[in-house]
Amino acid sequence: MNKKLVTALSGGAALLLALTGCSENNNKELDSWAKKFCDPAQAQFKAIQDANAAMQTAGGSNTDSKKVQQTDSAAFQKISSAYASLAKSLDQAGAPPSDSGQDAQKNAVNELNSLSKGYANLKKQIDSLSTQDKMKFAAGLDELSKGIKKLNAQSEQAFKNLESGDVGKAMARQKGCQSQSASGAPSAKPSTPAKPSKSPKSS
Repeated sequence: MNKKLVTALSGGAALLLALTGCSENNNKELDSWAKKFCDPAQAQFKAIQDANAAMQTAGGSNTDSKKVQQTDSAAFQKISSAYASLAKSLDQAGAPPSDSGQDAQKNAVNELNSLSKGYANLKKQIDSLSTQDKMKFAAGLDELSKGIKKLNAQSEQAFKNLESGDVGKAMARQKGCQSQSASGAPSAKPSTPAKPSKSPKSS
């Protein structure tokens, strides 16, 4: 199992979905804004989790490289589409009613769109990998993890800003965002074919 890729894939989803906290603050404007984003976002959070789960179950010693490639490619596409939908939902929700809400919202929308494009690019990269040599294919997957980590690093600050203070608490009160709290964030285990112990074998 490729631990670097596991960690990288887990990071982006965990960052976006780790909406924790509780507050007695009944700010109706904030709650109304959070509902506009969280209600439609719930399906996209689930799509990201399902994509990670698919990669987790596809790997193993009995799975050939071609199957891994197909599964991971489909998962990257699903994640890309989910992030694009999240960006659209956040854009339609508008800026949250807070001092820095407009800038934080715009930055987060940009980062979500960037993540969508990034995962679409990862799909192209994995589609281009040769599956004839399992060791080379596994090395290619390891390279992909670097791209994923870069995407996560780019998006981290924007989400921290958006989810800070009362805005983050309002989001945490919404069912659509609660469903994927930190404790339930997906622990992705991407499908990585077992490396042959001797000479590389064709899939």
